[in-house]
Amino acid sequence: MTSGIDIVNELSASDRPREKLARLGTTGLGDNELLAVVLGDFGQFDPLALANKLLVACDGLHGLVRSTCEELIGVAGIGPARASQVLAALELGRRTLTQPPSVRPRIQSPREAAAFLLPTFGSRAVEQFGIVLLDSKHRVIRTTIVALGTLNTTVVEPREVFREAVVGRAAAIVVFHNHPSGDPAPSAADLDLTRRLAAAGALMGVDLVDHLILADAGYCSLKEMGHL
Repeated sequence: MTSGIDIVNELSASDRPREKLARLGTTGLGDNELLAVVLGDFGQFDPLALANKLLVACDGLHGLVRSTCEELIGVAGIGPARASQVLAALELGRRTLTQPPSVRPRIQSPREAAAFLLPTFGSRAVEQFGIVLLDSKHRVIRTTIVALGTLNTTVVEPREVFREAVVGRAAAIVVFHNHPSGDPAPSAADLDLTRRLAAAGALMGVDLVDHLILADAGYCSLKEMGHL
């Protein structure tokens, strides 16, 4: 039976992930090889074999992105240190897809709102409900998570949403939440909350621009659906 250490020893030096990256660049490596570089070479497990094992356990990269620290530690060979390395690398990747802090993007359509939110909030293991505060020209002031939920539900009240809007001096807002199931279709509760938020916004003088439901790379806009 071949051990993990035997496998890495069988690879020529130039074919090992770290050396291959130095020779070909990141684009020359497969998903498993990139993950092996992140995992590093320590302990009794070959990082490439461990990367393959981790991708199988998480059902590929999309599953890995949505995994928690506890779930990663459940894979043999992944301890707290390696789980932290993987999650930190994934978060860095998310952040490179968002606008730099010095740039204030302007949201003028549901598509632009989704492009702004999906890289950071689309692939989360539990539901999160958030708010994008906008100025009078619909430029982003900041984005804030208002409530954390479970695998399939988040409880949020309009007063919590508009408290953030008032404190942030927002003229308008986009609210959003994610569906960990991967299906962005709105539920009856989502539609009811949208109606309540729109009514509260009219009273407060804060325009509810849209309510987006995010799921991996897809989204649903309640404005596009005619609910706003």
